[in-house]
Amino acid sequence: MRIIGGLSKGVRLFQPKDKETRPLKDLTKESIFNTLIHNNDLNISFQNLSILDIFSGTGSFGLECISRGANKVFFVENYLPVIEILKKNINKLKFNNNCEIVNKDFIDSNLETIKNKKFNLIFIDPPFKINNLDLILDKIIHSKLLDIIGVIVIHRHKNSNDKIPSELKMVKTKNYGLSKIIFLKFA
Repeated sequence: MRIIGGLSKGVRLFQPKDKETRPLKDLTKESIFNTLIHNNDLNISFQNLSILDIFSGTGSFGLECISRGANKVFFVENYLPVIEILKKNINKLKFNNNCEIVNKDFIDSNLETIKNKKFNLIFIDPPFKINNLDLILDKIIHSKLLDIIGVIVIHRHKNSNDKIPSELKMVKTKNYGLSKIIFLKFA
């Protein structure tokens, strides 16, 4: 697992040794970034973006965003062993000023740290066994966390059948092995 683009391209990240965390594979991550940059309906430029990385794990996605020019990433994660690895990755890349870790459960917590913030890009990578993606998306919508022209990227199991709230539209879906990547914007 490594940073694939930007200032820190090629830097290897620390990985978990347990089976509780499912890091985003480099090939899948590279495809996500290619879609974000080159798809005309998304057309993301990472310069100065504000990113929310939910179920962030080791931080691979958010750290990639900073390497490509994002200004700030809020990592929401509540699994303590992986938070320690996330901290090590942030320190290794010297991205401390661009990162904030929110050690909370996104669904069940009052997230004061990110309240009243708008994010240009939100990445959601819950464990495949979580089947309440609609609650996560509803919280994002009702908390007004997504910028009006922002993008949500979701990493799910390819056989998941998630309900998407009517406020959002699916721009693109791609499968990679067992993974499905979903790109959403406001309808």
